[in-house]
Amino acid sequence: MHKSMNMGGSIVSRNILEKKGRVKWCFREASANDIDNGWRFLSEIDTDIFLSNSENMIVCDWGTIFEIEPAIAPIFDLPVGTELTLEYDESQKFFLNSETGEKIIF
Repeated sequence: MHKSMNMGGSIVSRNILEKKGRVKWCFREASANDIDNGWRFLSEIDTDIFLSNSENMIVCDWGTIFEIEPAIAPIFDLPVGTELTLEYDESQKFFLNSETGEKIIF
């Protein structure tokens, strides 16, 4: 699994880290530096106002995010430009392509 300590850091909503909201949107940008793996994670309760305050976004180790939401394991190697929505139903979690709505099968 992708719990390695050498997988770099991601930018994560404070709502996810504080367990106020679940992971909902995952997207990958070009890395800002050698430590940044490019992944960004937003919660289901994040608003534009919340996100406009940079203090609400925290650099976090990939392993920490994986511990909060193990469903992210298969997305790590997806390319820059990937935009996913993590959907939840009673029996499973699955990713959708945020632009097309297509279900992503790993």
